[in-house]
Amino acid sequence: MEIHYPGVRSPVQEQRARWERKRACTARELLETERRYQEQLGLVATYFLGILKAKGTLRPPERQALFSSWELIYGASQELLPYLEGGCWGQGLEGFCRHLELYNQFAANSERSQTTLQEQLKKNKGFRRFVRLQESRPEFGGLQLQDLLPLPLQRLQQYENLVVALAENTGPNSPDHQQLTRAARLISETAQRVHTIGQKQKNDQHLRRVQALLSGRQAKGLTSGRWFLCQGWLLVVPPHGEPRPRMFFLFTDVLLMAKPRPPLHLLQSGTFACKALYPMAQCQLSRVFGHSGGPCGGLLSLSFPHEKLLLMSTDQEELSHWYHSLTWAISSQKN
Repeated sequence: MEIHYPGVRSPVQEQRARWERKRACTARELLETERRYQEQLGLVATYFLGILKAKGTLRPPERQALFSSWELIYGASQELLPYLEGGCWGQGLEGFCRHLELYNQFAANSERSQTTLQEQLKKNKGFRRFVRLQESRPEFGGLQLQDLLPLPLQRLQQYENLVVALAENTGPNSPDHQQLTRAARLISETAQRVHTIGQKQKNDQHLRRVQALLSGRQAKGLTSGRWFLCQGWLLVVPPHGEPRPRMFFLFTDVLLMAKPRPPLHLLQSGTFACKALYPMAQCQLSRVFGHSGGPCGGLLSLSFPHEKLLLMSTDQEELSHWYHSLTWAISSQKN
């Protein structure tokens, strides 16, 4: 039989008190950061979007490409904040989840937004002057428009961290437990989709960059639909003769070996000619030497059905990076 002494709390009561302290702390942080977030959304909506609409400095298509669903996201924050200020966390966040698709749209447009900003700053003198003038306002605290544009995506990550913590520290008997749990799940799912969109955009940038480095008819469309992992110089060790430096581009499904074009080539100087594509699904990888982690680099053996490659690096760290990247690519093709 458990004995309770006056003024002494049981372990269960102590746990509940810890939950309540964490919940109160998280709720306070969510409220304070939402106020700041809404303020920044409002500054952009007022001093950039609103004035650009009134002045016509940007045509509607460019304005939409630049700011996407910013005003609707601002409206969603305006709708949420009174609930947070009133302590109605579950009800407010449940309603907010109806607007999460706006963040997916914003993420899908983010690369286009940055491109539009750079293009307009470069070619539109009136827009360039306008942006500099607005950025100099004390309200922005030295922040530039390009710093402010990713704000909703940064806030989504904060939403996930804070709402998940709020749900985890809300007891199952609390009236808003189910609402908070559901909101945490929906926000986490949205954050994961947005992360996936961002990863794909980064990969597309890598593919365009690599494709621009490759020249010749064989290079056309080589990177299309692939997932880029890494690139770098390695020495190809032939059966006879001296090792030859080659540039390698690793994707999840293939390893591309390329040779630099001659520096004096009239049209293709600075680019690479594709010499071979090696399928990762058919690759057997091993370290010939370079296991010890010493400073002398090492040698990797890549065996394919009709060819064997020996790749050397004098940098041990670089060799390890290649070994792990190749191992990951091979395993990804077997799953």
